[in-house]
Amino acid sequence: MYQSDFTQFINGFLEEHPEVDNQRRELRLTLWDRQVNADDQERWKESRVPQQPYVYQPE
Repeated sequence: MYQSDFTQFINGFLEEHPEVDNQRRELRLTLWDRQVNADDQERWKESRVPQQPYVYQPE
């Protein structure tokens, strides 16, 4: 099956440096795999300030 040069490079790099993949997985857990707090979501929606149609137009 065809693999691009970049894919081959990344696969080779990850084989030589397995700690990079472990770090990637740990950081993903801290940023993306979080429980959503419904109260925070609601407060963010309520506190949003509507943007002007043309933001560079002085009032």
